[in-house]
Amino acid sequence: MKIAVMSCIHGNYEALNAVLSDIDEQQADKIFCLGDLVGYGPNPHAVVEMIRSLEIPTCAGCWDEDIVEGLNSCECSYPSVLAEKRGKLAHEWTNSQIFPETREYLATLPHSLREDNMCFVHGSPHSNHEYLLPTMDAFSALERVFSAGADVLFCGHTHVPYVRTLDAENMQVRVSGPSIEREKILSFTAPLKRIVNVGSVGEPRHGRPNATYVIYDIDAQQVTLREVEYDYQATCAAIIEKGLPPIFAWRLARGLEYAERADDPTHVCQR
Repeated sequence: MKIAVMSCIHGNYEALNAVLSDIDEQQADKIFCLGDLVGYGPNPHAVVEMIRSLEIPTCAGCWDEDIVEGLNSCECSYPSVLAEKRGKLAHEWTNSQIFPETREYLATLPHSLREDNMCFVHGSPHSNHEYLLPTMDAFSALERVFSAGADVLFCGHTHVPYVRTLDAENMQVRVSGPSIEREKILSFTAPLKRIVNVGSVGEPRHGRPNATYVIYDIDAQQVTLREVEYDYQATCAAIIEKGLPPIFAWRLARGLEYAERADDPTHVCQR
């Protein structure tokens, strides 16, 4: 059995169509979506309608959550004041475009999805706003997978795909302190764990404009990162035409995050 997992479509209907066609060619048995259907892109309603019509199991992304509950930005969510201003403009525009039935659908999306030994989240099991970066220390990364009660944790949010295998065999935790007479050593073993970041369909940040998603062969436990070309220039033109910040088109065409880089690459929301 093969499943397709995608995330972060961000109102990019051209990219979504291309990815769905590629998924069909790969003969996936089931599709999962990790949220952020809206935000930044020019066609939020069309994207949501496509996901709904295909009845694709989808969990809520941070953008979906903010459109339902209202803007909840914080300093740690953006790399600069300028980027935060652009994000607010994108939120206001998207919020003005969303139909009532689209907002109602976004409100029904769960924080996570489960299938056998797999868990699907947008950011992390703890928060839609947390970035599971490949550089996260191994113990914290393992904790995220364990907290999901899964062997394979699929996530998005960073817009950069990667596969990380975590070997918990013979892991030890040492506990010592002034009130502890003897150092405690806790050890445990566990099967291999994986974090699979599926990247982004609609706003890739891996240095190319191509959409990314993942095919996972459950029987072979094999992860295949797929990169799909599409007419990104059509999306860029629509961004400009609809009055969204031109920088969104600039970074989409280059597959970059921002024109400016963040001092803190984790961008972890602490709320």
